[in-house]
Parts: sequence; structure tokens; C-alpha cells
Amino acid sequence: MSTWLLPENIADVLPSEARKIEELRRRLLDRFRAYGYEMVMPPLLEYLESLLTGSGGDLNLRTFKLVDQLSGRTLGLRADMTPQVARIDAHLLNRQGVTRLCYAGNVLHTRPRGLHATREQMQTGAEIYGHAGLEADLEIQQLMLDALRLAGLAKVRLDLCHAGVLAALIEADPAAAALGDALYEALACKDVPGLTELTAELAPLTRDALRALPSLYGDASVLDEARKRLPALPGIARALDDLAFLTGKIEGAELMIDLADLGGYAYHTGVMFSAYVDGVPNAVARGGRYDKVGEAYGRARAATGFSLDLREVARISPVEARSSAILAPWRHDEALSAAVAALRDAGEVVIQALPGHEHDLDEFACDRVLVERNGVWTVETHA
Repeated sequence: MSTWLLPENIADVLPSEARKIEELRRRLLDRFRAYGYEMVMPPLLEYLESLLTGSGGDLNLRTFKLVDQLSGRTLGLRADMTPQVARIDAHLLNRQGVTRLCYAGNVLHTRPRGLHATREQMQTGAEIYGHAGLEADLEIQQLMLDALRLAGLAKVRLDLCHAGVLAALIEADPAAAALGDALYEALACKDVPGLTELTAELAPLTRDALRALPSLYGDASVLDEARKRLPALPGIARALDDLAFLTGKIEGAELMIDLADLGGYAYHTGVMFSAYVDGVPNAVARGGRYDKVGEAYGRARAATGFSLDLREVARISPVEARSSAILAPWRHDEALSAAVAALRDAGEVVIQALPGHEHDLDEFACDRVLVERNGVWTVETHA
């Protein structure tokens, strides 16, 4: 095997792609800051028990593990940053009011989420803590749609779900509770035959409700159908009321209801959402409410947020990131050096062509040139 080969579903990011990713990263983080979100940078690895606290078995399977040579304890390479940000809010910041946090960093998965997906994602997202009302859900969803708009992704479809529907059905039926993880997985994968088999021995009311969830998909009218087909449990009624409120408030996306869209992590407790764009089979961004994650760190906090893989978004984004630049000659000249420095300080990209390499500029669009006219260095349009 060649020593330069990379593991499966792991790839280098080359200059043109990296420039586009960085352009989008800056746009998104600047927009998060405009909403009042503060950036945090959790570590890439933590002690495993801390990293997976309150996150569920799915995240455990996706997490790389290794032994710390200093302590002998097991470490995990993060597969998701949300539990880390929840830990920061619960233990390090310890604020009493609303806290808005954002992040951008790499995560690693033991297995890819799709056939051609990378196992190293650049997860970018935002979280809001300390407010249990739907106003926080609405803000985070609008922020996500704003971020996708800045990435040039038009005609976004937003699918809304609610973890409270499945939770209410499981809570009302002990037999269903024993199948909780399996039911969650079957619904998340839209595995209708598997769901049929799992529910065969359940009480008719629970069985019929669970089997109905995959078909409860469509516009806001699905909520009326759900009220007719699902049991009149308080938890289900609250969940459907939450979804009805949001469908009347969200702007900038086609809204759909999908009561089986549980494709996130099992720590979600309330409204869940997924954003889709034409031509891409998988969601480009996901999020939802996860009020119980912080509880595992000793401080329960209402929380909701979203994340996206910036590498995947960059791949489908029409945003042009090829930099406009100024071409300058290379020579020992104090006036030239001063002119180049002034242009760079003003935010311009200035490339000095090294002797013999005047045309090696594939990654930049040098539409201007720095030339000397009567002893003065000036910028002119590149012929």
C-alpha cells in the first residue's frame, strides 16, 4: 500500500475548495455574530464519558476512541459538537439568562453517513440556551435559513418534526418503551417493513399510531390529519400545537411536516427540523430542541440549535470564491514594497510574481496590475 494513501472517506481539501469553505465560514460566523451569538472552540478530543454524556448510543457508535498515554483513560474524538457546547454552557459559563453560542470545527465519524460522504466534517452551527419557549426555536430556524441564503442555496425546503410525538407514544405504552431505541432507528431510517415487524405485538392503538407516522408527511394540513389518526395524548397535542405555531411564523422556505423525520441524534426532545435543497438527497442542515443534554452535566437548560457540514454546503454552493487580485512585480525596491504593503493593509490581495513564474497564478484572478509610472506605483486594469 502506498504510504500517501488516505483512509476511506477521508480527503485533503485543496486550495480552490478550501478558499470557498473559508469564504462561507466567515460569512456564516459573521452572520451568527450579527444575531448576538458568541463563538466557542471546544477541544477535538475529551474523556469519553464526558464527550458522550447524555448523547445516546448512536453518537457512541460514531465516535473514534483511543487511550490517553498520560492518564490511561479512554478518550473520544468528537463526532458532534453539540454535547460539548452544552457542557460549556452548563459548567464553564454558568449563566442564568439566555446564552447564544456558535462554533465551527472538524468532527470525525467512524462511518460515513452516506455512500460518498466524508468521515471528517466541518461542523458549523449555533445554539441558544436558557429559553424554553418556541421563540427560541423560531430564531434558530430563521438563523439557519439565513445562513443557507448567504451560502447561495435557494428554494430551501424545511421539514418539521417533533420528538414529543414518539416520546408520548412510548410513555403511554410500557411495551413500546422497551423498544424505544429500535423504534427511533426504524423511524429515522423510514424503515416501514422494520417498523411493521417491531410493532406487531403492541397494543392496537400504539401499533396503528406508530405505523401511521411515516405517512404523515406533507404541508401544514398534515397536522389536522395527525390529530385525527394519533391518540389524544397530552404530549402529542402539545407537539402538534408547537408545529402549528412554527408553520405560521417561519419565512423564507417551503414548509413541510414529516412526523417520522427523526434523523438527528436521540438527544432531541422537542421540535426537530431538516433543510433540503433541490438535487441533494440528504439534508444540508439539521437541528432541534435538546433540553435534557445539559441535565447530564448537572445543570438542565432549555436549548435548541442547528448545525451543518460546511464542506458539503461549499460543494453545492454557487458562491464564487475565486479571489480578485493585483499582480505586482518582484524586485528590491522600497517604494514598491511600501505600495504592496499599503494595498494589503487595505484588504487587497497582492501577488508578487517571483522571477521566472510570472504566469503561475491559476488560483487567482489577477484583474489588476501594479505598475510604475513616472516613479509612482499605481494600480491599473490588467490587459
